[in-house]
Amino acid sequence: MSLNEDLDEGLTRAMSRAAGEFPPHSADLVQRSVARGRRMKLVRATQVAAATAVFALVTVGGTMMATGAVHSVGGDGTRSRPGASGQSTERSSSAAPVTVSGEEMVSTLKSLLPPGGTVSDASGRGTQSDGPFISPTAKLTYSTGKGSSGIDIRLARLDPGVPANQQGDGGCLPVEVRPYDKCTTRKLPGGAVLSTTKSFTYPNSDTGQKRWYVVYTTAAGVQVTVQEFGGGGEKGSVDGADPLLSTDRLTSIARSPAWAKAIAALPADDGHSTSPSAGTKHVPGTRMTSVLKSHLPHGGTISDLDASDDLVELVYDDGRGKNMVEADAQYNMSALLAKDMGCTGVAGDCEAWTMPDGTKVKKVKGHSEKGGSAAVWLVDTLRPDGRRVVVREVNSYAESAPVTRPQPALTMDRLLTIALDERFFTG
Repeated sequence: MSLNEDLDEGLTRAMSRAAGEFPPHSADLVQRSVARGRRMKLVRATQVAAATAVFALVTVGGTMMATGAVHSVGGDGTRSRPGASGQSTERSSSAAPVTVSGEEMVSTLKSLLPPGGTVSDASGRGTQSDGPFISPTAKLTYSTGKGSSGIDIRLARLDPGVPANQQGDGGCLPVEVRPYDKCTTRKLPGGAVLSTTKSFTYPNSDTGQKRWYVVYTTAAGVQVTVQEFGGGGEKGSVDGADPLLSTDRLTSIARSPAWAKAIAALPADDGHSTSPSAGTKHVPGTRMTSVLKSHLPHGGTISDLDASDDLVELVYDDGRGKNMVEADAQYNMSALLAKDMGCTGVAGDCEAWTMPDGTKVKKVKGHSEKGGSAAVWLVDTLRPDGRRVVVREVNSYAESAPVTRPQPALTMDRLLTIALDERFFTG
């Protein structure tokens, strides 16, 4: 996967948050948004690890299974502060590790393509025999008389100490983020999970280059991601041609036992999560959801709910059109937001003040920064002890989707009431 894609995909979820905030975000909010988005968006250039395993792989009904002895390694375990492509963990020098080369990755990918086509622009990245571990990848352009497709694959191992919905590429992205995706996720015999998505290279449009991808996650936590761009490499076409390979073919590539050696080269975790957010206080997603729902006017419908620690997004429809609503809660934000709770440099209609108890409040009525016509209304609150709640809404089911109602459904006063609700932090 290209560095450009890593950057584009890694920032998508962060930009969803940053676009609505208007003034500069706190570093922590953006970083947490990026971390959460990693599970949904083909962004991973690295893989967390703290041990390396040597596997003997067998295939039963197409499902990869791994057994073997483990030798220890060191590791950084970072997940919520994604770095540049090639972020790594150190291997142990006490045993010869299994490795795979970039050439082997390319060769394996070529062997799984339909016969009769030609391959160009092939490149791969393998693991290393010493020093830092690098996630193995391969990419190429596959062409036939019907056209071309850019195809790439990445292998990684999930961190068992981190919730599955906060890491990796699997699962379907919420409609609030990717309104034009067509995605399905299903559990396979043996515990593996397969996600299949038909999407577009640019998330805020339902036209242009098509991007199809599958994410196959084994019960043992190995994740294989295969994606394909219609018309050539990523961003290499705008004609909307279907990719040459079907999602079924992409699935067969992802599940192929031909990746056994590359999977064996992935480090295994020693069972200790080293997430830098470990020990940080969070607001449970169930609580976030309950509090936000309790403030929505009766008689409406709720759909497309997506919640995790500190963040909940949903679509509320009062019968007059769909409306995205989002709430984000954080602790210890005073220092980070010291200069960001005023209206200086804020685009749109902004007012800011301090309440008698010292809580800082900022209200903003503006427009989507994604180029669309959607209105974005936001209330940001910062308590004296550093607890922050941001509530925002969009007069559509997604910020990059068509407007579905004249203005957002909830008044600014209601957004403020939600943001000041102590139950986000007290249960």
